[in-house]
Amino acid sequence: MNELCAVARFMQDHGLLLVTAESCTAGLIAARLADVPGAGQLLDCAFVVYSPEAKKQCLRVSEQTLREHNLTSEAVALEMARGAMANSRRANVAIANTGLADDSDDEIPAGTQCFAWAFRDGKGGAPTLYSETRRFSGDRSEIREASALYALQGIQRYFQQAGALRDGAVQTIAARTGASFS
Repeated sequence: MNELCAVARFMQDHGLLLVTAESCTAGLIAARLADVPGAGQLLDCAFVVYSPEAKKQCLRVSEQTLREHNLTSEAVALEMARGAMANSRRANVAIANTGLADDSDDEIPAGTQCFAWAFRDGKGGAPTLYSETRRFSGDRSEIREASALYALQGIQRYFQQAGALRDGAVQTIAARTGASFS
């Protein structure tokens, strides 16, 4: 819980409001943040899009991207993050996750997780995007839990690189955030 509190505190300190787009984690990223008291002020909404059809319909992931890159790919995670950001007018950070928690694909090792983070600067431009692929070990539940925590910790890793969030909309959201995290 200490790691989650640190993420929540970081989000509060920097005026970050999250939207998630989750496939393999099936809502765990949002649920883990919601475990922290006061986190309701840090989470706008969450999309759980397990099927390819849901990814296309809810987040505008293109058929071409799915066909060319596979469901477990950074390309799909990036489109999921963009779609989530487009569907949330308030959020200034998005996390997307897609991957495998078991050995259901002969070509992709179990535990392979693709992530994307998007940061909006509040000036109406395209979000700044980051993506990476990691492989976690353990059983299905352990892989999903590790993925959710890793995704949330990515906010801190990539925020400094995104830099543009230090002005603009961040100040508005920060003024409304009154929760304290311990």
